[in-house]
Amino acid sequence: MEALSSWVVRHRLIVALVWLAVTVVGVVVAPSVSGRLKSGVSLDSPAYTANQQIARHYGGATSVPGLVTINLPAGQTVHAPAVKAELTALDARIAQAQPTLREVSYASTGSNALVGHAGASTLILVYPPHAGQDVPGSVLDQLTAAAKAAVAGSTVHSTGVVALSAGTATSGHSTVLTELLIGAAGALLVLAWVFGSFLALLPLIMAVISVLMMQLLIYALTYIVPSSTPFNPAVQYIVALLGLGLSIDYSLLIVNRWREERAAGRPNADAVRAAMHRAGHAVVVSGITASLGLFALVVVPVSLVRGIGISGLFIPSTATLVALTLLPAVLSRIGPRLDWPRRRSSGQASRFWTAWSRRVIRNRVAAAVVGLGILGGLAGVATTINISQPTGSALANAGPYAAGLRALRADGFGSGALTTVPIYVPAAGQAPAVVAALDKVSSVRAAVSPSGPVWHQGGSAMVLAIPTNEVGTSHGGTSLADIRRTVPPSALVGGDPAQTVDETSVTYGAFPLMFGLVALVTFLLLARGLRSMLLPAKAVLLNALSVAATYGLVVLVFQNGLGIHALWGMSATGSINTYVPLLMFGFLFGISMDYEVFILSRVREAYNRTRSTDAGIVEGVSRTGRLVTSAALILCFALASLSTANNITVRELAFGLAAGVLLDAVLVRMLLLPALVSLFGKANWWLPAKAMRMRRPPPVSGPIPDERIPALTGDD
Repeated sequence: MEALSSWVVRHRLIVALVWLAVTVVGVVVAPSVSGRLKSGVSLDSPAYTANQQIARHYGGATSVPGLVTINLPAGQTVHAPAVKAELTALDARIAQAQPTLREVSYASTGSNALVGHAGASTLILVYPPHAGQDVPGSVLDQLTAAAKAAVAGSTVHSTGVVALSAGTATSGHSTVLTELLIGAAGALLVLAWVFGSFLALLPLIMAVISVLMMQLLIYALTYIVPSSTPFNPAVQYIVALLGLGLSIDYSLLIVNRWREERAAGRPNADAVRAAMHRAGHAVVVSGITASLGLFALVVVPVSLVRGIGISGLFIPSTATLVALTLLPAVLSRIGPRLDWPRRRSSGQASRFWTAWSRRVIRNRVAAAVVGLGILGGLAGVATTINISQPTGSALANAGPYAAGLRALRADGFGSGALTTVPIYVPAAGQAPAVVAALDKVSSVRAAVSPSGPVWHQGGSAMVLAIPTNEVGTSHGGTSLADIRRTVPPSALVGGDPAQTVDETSVTYGAFPLMFGLVALVTFLLLARGLRSMLLPAKAVLLNALSVAATYGLVVLVFQNGLGIHALWGMSATGSINTYVPLLMFGFLFGISMDYEVFILSRVREAYNRTRSTDAGIVEGVSRTGRLVTSAALILCFALASLSTANNITVRELAFGLAAGVLLDAVLVRMLLLPALVSLFGKANWWLPAKAMRMRRPPPVSGPIPDERIPALTGDD
């Protein structure tokens, strides 16, 4: 590390020019990255295979349908000739107004599957023209108006998963750019409070350069990674968010240590080298750990997750590279001038965190019991997590589409129609037999084989099974499994809800392997970095408990609805989106390890000098307490701003990450960590004889100042 920092200081102009070139190219290329990304998910599952075949022949039949229910005037039924004529005219009107839609109706099929109680109502299913598209509420509104005009005296309602989902948001004008700008403004305020000088701008500048470099890497990876693992557009935003957080964290650590070295009397160049030696080592350990932890996501055989895992290998490593090259180059050249007006000193330990750590040590048993009790309680709540899609009634409880859902149930169609299951039948002649077989299944309300050329392609046909309950939700029951058992082997059962069920099964089937790899890599790297066996084991277990506790918070708020109406004006979802727990794990495990390394590296450093565990804890926490809490606040600002997004999944993820970062920084790192390290005493530093031969980091050249806690002045 000393050799690297010395080289950077000597060649700072070259380093600055290289990163300037990277930044310029990044600004030019970044807008093109989104064009290289592909929506959708690929995996090896029955539903994905079926959807590929359905999309090839029948386009948007893989999507969830839009639904229109028509309640006839009293005394009329769909079987009356006049009503049939009106419904046929409605079909013609829809075909003329929306020629690309794929419609299934009683008028076109004559199927009683689309007839409600006593024949007094009927259901129309509408699909988008192409796979990956939806039927939005605006189209349903047009169909509703057309039905009212075509069927005199009728009462018409419309609904659908997409339309109901749009009703969960109250802030429809939020954009990713706006949310990131709000997060950046919040980060700048916290950094200004931390440094009290223009140095507050430096971590943000490093973060912007890091994120641009990461966008370049994603762009390059889209040409390198096989087409079987496309990068989803979500990767771009995850990279930006995680890159912002990690870059600011690493810059905070190094700049803060540089200021300490300057306050201890070192010349600027020596202060840069000393800061790089001490803090740079922690950044390297943290960056490698976070990179490999995110890369472990590739064991999940789902393209979305693998794309995040591949790009995740470069997120912490890029942030580390910027922090170890460009940052020291800037500090060595203009650091002292940026540290103005210097309204906050970095040469003194925090009075608040010193007093806090001493109090925790005095009451370490009680602190450990309270901390573990809170985490254990929340982790217990997490065991009730329902990883599935929200039910229709959970998506919206008011508005025209919620009223449409209630009408759907009242007419006897059931909410399962929201997730009607498309079935590809390769031989069209088999379709009637498939319909007859499905009609006998208790968990299927009815089945219908649509007519017309758009539903018969290449000798094949489609069958639509209307399940009793909503597939893919917590109320889905056995409908999907029963349909798969009933249809002949040649028929392919698809649909987006069925694929979501498969994605959940595949994703969490690989979760134990992923967690085991992350835990093993983290343990080995921390054992090397901290020269301890107990501290890495504690870190892994506490991280896992912290993530589980965060799951509990998400369950309380979103699944159970605690405070959800006050925050977003919506009802409990009754479930958690498939990818939210997985992405939370990857993000929080990496960020939590950052904080762990930041604190324990200072504790270890102080212990090496004083040979006292408690003294090491006091110095480590007093020097890093404000740093860690500030880094957590910065991330919370960015994540909280994203929670205003007009998307329930983004809200769940943003809230979970913000709550998890704050919970980990405050409860785990500032309460449980010092309490448990103090309880373990000298056992913290035990290392087997063979491991003791691992190379120790070389000392910084020149005398190292006494870093015992100085006289306390000022209050943090």
